[in-house]
Amino acid sequence: MLQSKENMSLKKQNLIRWVVTFVIGVLTGLVAVFIDYFIKMLTDLKFQVVEKSLNLCTPEGCLVITLVIMMLFNGGFTLIAGCLTAMEPVAAGSGIPEIKCYLNGIKVPHVVRLKTLVSKAVGVLFSVAGGLFVGKEGPMIHSGAIIGAGVPQFQSLAFSKINFNFPYFRTDRDKRDFVSGGAAAGVAAAFGAPIGGVLFSLEEGSSFWNQDLTWRTFFCSMSASFTLNMFLSGINNFGWGSFYQPGLINFGVFQCNKAPGKKCDLWNIQDLLIFIIMGFVGGLLGAWFNSLNRNLTIHRILYVNSRRKFVKILEAILVALVTTSIAFFCPVYLGSCLSRDLPSQNINLTTKEVKSYFCSKGEYNDMATLFFNSQEGAIKQLFHLDGAFSLPSLAIFFICFYFLACWTYGASVPSGLFVPCLLCGAAYGRFIGELLRRFVGYDHTYHGTFALIGAASFLGGVVRMTISLTVILIESTNEISYGLPIMITLMVAKWSGDLFNEGLYDIHIKLKSIPLLEWSAPSEMYRLKAWNIMESCLSYIYPHTRLHSIIGILKTTAHNAFPVVTVDKASAIPGDVSDYPDNPLTSNEQYAKSTTRSFVVSEQQLRRATSEDSLGATVRSRGRSLSGQGIPDGSGMLGAKLQPSQVDGPSNIIGEMQAWLNSGQMLTLHGFILRSQLVTLIKKGVYYDEKNGKETQQVVDFSGMTEEYPRFPDIHSIHIEEDQQEMIMDVTPYMNPCPYVVFPWTPVPLVFNLFRTMGLRHLGVTNSKGQLVGIITRANLTHEHMEHCLHHLSSL
Repeated sequence: MLQSKENMSLKKQNLIRWVVTFVIGVLTGLVAVFIDYFIKMLTDLKFQVVEKSLNLCTPEGCLVITLVIMMLFNGGFTLIAGCLTAMEPVAAGSGIPEIKCYLNGIKVPHVVRLKTLVSKAVGVLFSVAGGLFVGKEGPMIHSGAIIGAGVPQFQSLAFSKINFNFPYFRTDRDKRDFVSGGAAAGVAAAFGAPIGGVLFSLEEGSSFWNQDLTWRTFFCSMSASFTLNMFLSGINNFGWGSFYQPGLINFGVFQCNKAPGKKCDLWNIQDLLIFIIMGFVGGLLGAWFNSLNRNLTIHRILYVNSRRKFVKILEAILVALVTTSIAFFCPVYLGSCLSRDLPSQNINLTTKEVKSYFCSKGEYNDMATLFFNSQEGAIKQLFHLDGAFSLPSLAIFFICFYFLACWTYGASVPSGLFVPCLLCGAAYGRFIGELLRRFVGYDHTYHGTFALIGAASFLGGVVRMTISLTVILIESTNEISYGLPIMITLMVAKWSGDLFNEGLYDIHIKLKSIPLLEWSAPSEMYRLKAWNIMESCLSYIYPHTRLHSIIGILKTTAHNAFPVVTVDKASAIPGDVSDYPDNPLTSNEQYAKSTTRSFVVSEQQLRRATSEDSLGATVRSRGRSLSGQGIPDGSGMLGAKLQPSQVDGPSNIIGEMQAWLNSGQMLTLHGFILRSQLVTLIKKGVYYDEKNGKETQQVVDFSGMTEEYPRFPDIHSIHIEEDQQEMIMDVTPYMNPCPYVVFPWTPVPLVFNLFRTMGLRHLGVTNSKGQLVGIITRANLTHEHMEHCLHHLSSL
């Protein structure tokens, strides 16, 4: 009977999981509809006023007034976007680096909060409508991830007083899975690419994957795509219940308009060599783009972000005004007037999208057609406009857009990178296509193909994505025949770009000093063992520990988890209380400063930065007090403080390790317990009086331990009376008794793979007797730390 109830409970939870996944997809699609609708509304309003002013002007007349009107629109919209970002700074940018880190197992503050969603979704529609060279697709991925994180919790910090009493999915793993689905739904809504969304979440985001997650993520992506498709089709007068617009961006239909007696293919085999060359050049252009943006971001960190918030808003407005001026004057003085010739069979374009802009009747201004359309509209022009673009116009547009997009990405507004890179690359590709057509007579291939390949090569050179980006572009174009050339182009672009630097998202992650774990450890790290990189200065607790000892450790460290250990009797120091079998209590008591957690974190970072360069030859004490204060004699400690053990033995790793293992007390590992669990237990009063025995300690079930997830209280906010601090806590019912551990001589690549694939935040290092000798965390697996360890090993 009990087993039957458990099975029913699991089935119910699994059903609810699928329902929540569907809700995440639908809500992500609705957010995309909201963003797209209001962007079009604001953009149409702006261009109606600007074009009305233009119609009353001549090139020598009142252009300045029109420019001022356009600046007021763009500057005002950018001001609103900047103010929203100032309210929640993590909403700036695309959000993809932050979500990538979150799915990698790193908790980025505020990254999946409701306030961030509001700032992101509302801010991006103003930044796009404000004429900035940004896209809405990257923020859609971030918005989907936030929805994925928030819906299963059924609560928000902004509405903390509302309690829905929803007890399911209260773990980091469940939340991470829903965030993966939300991020994939964001891609699906942005590009109409549900399969590409799943692959994006797998390739760029999630570190931890399984078959069930694949199905749920695909279901979430499909729900978002069809929700968006249905609403946008209805709003755009295609009919409610019809499905004509699967994503926010629509590349149109790629088809040759064959003239009588003239051959035209989308592409053929002899074009592959040109595509490979374009991919190589696109990778180089992307690498230079990344390098420029990296230097610009460093400058922003030093001179803009370190100042008051209004300075960042002013910088965003400056970018908007400069962009507006260039976009306004380039078509006037540098654009070319070309004959308007749109064949009727071209179903992708309308005459409204082709801008005259001071040209004669029957002509259009090619540069105004690119600058005075939405970015999605400009991409469609480059893909499908049968009329020629002049080579100077394409070159000038590419150069202006390249540098302005580079300057814009990283400004304090919500901004995407995908569409600006696609448009910039499409201009580069169309330039190559026109060059081949005019000077080589290369006109058997559809001109839009070169624009598409150029777009893929430049975007691939910037973000360095391969599989997911290939599928996204295939789904967006709805043309499977482009699969091979897009794949080859992206591979070549990635390889050529990787010769110089990393993808732009990875560059920004490193600039933020986030310990992201890549898919595999660097190949040169095979020389390192777990012993070389582990932390041997440990903070630990015993199975039964006095309350003031636990509080002291929590207040003086910022560790996420603590090992639960006992002192091995064979190595116990004579006179230690652990020698007495009748006393089950042991503790490495810490004396806490009156400090805050932020101070502790900064103190640890400073200590790590200035620590001695002696990871092998000099072994630090595992029991050193993190408060930096000595423990006075007669203080009632239940465990002795271990003194640093200096090892001046052999320089080889085995000799050093054996010498260290033979010194000091050895700690038998029994499990790990999380900081959040300890804080919850203290808050709920889960401890007992030594006189009454551990049987009097109250029991808290799983739902009670996770009811405040994910925002557990801080230890500094909990007040415990002095007489209660002598109480004892039995942590054994709540610890993880079977944690992952490795031996000290385990190769680092194996440690890295275990950490990456199992989603670990800490890994114990034990000897063959199960005695704890160190801990490995994410900080120990960063490229910088392993380089440091490798340098030290090489110097021995």
